[in-house]
Amino acid sequence: MATFYATGKRKAAIAKVWMTPGNGEMLINGKTLDQWLGGHETLKMKVRLPLELTKQLDSMNIKATTLGGGYAAQADALKHGITKALVEFEPTFRAILKPEGLLTRDSRVVERKKPGKKKARRSPQFSKR
Repeated sequence: MATFYATGKRKAAIAKVWMTPGNGEMLINGKTLDQWLGGHETLKMKVRLPLELTKQLDSMNIKATTLGGGYAAQADALKHGITKALVEFEPTFRAILKPEGLLTRDSRVVERKKPGKKKARRSPQFSKR
């Protein structure tokens, strides 16, 4: 049985995804998707999106580990990793996933703090006296 590996990234979060043909089980950090994301239904939908678009939701087992960032960034990283693993599994899926923007790594990261500023762009409050 073949295993397909991919790494997904978003902000400071990284998801390592191993995908094998199976019955649709999803284990993230040793937990099921429902245990891992709790009541965040929109994030669960985001994670499942690439599998639903390619109609592989019930035919792929996914084992993943996530680290760094928060749960929302980890969910986006997981979505990116699943998408890349699906394209490795079946290159024809690229035509389905690319127009949806799922193969593009979201490159937005936190802007660095500049000297003389309180944050990246926030200036100290002006004092007349």
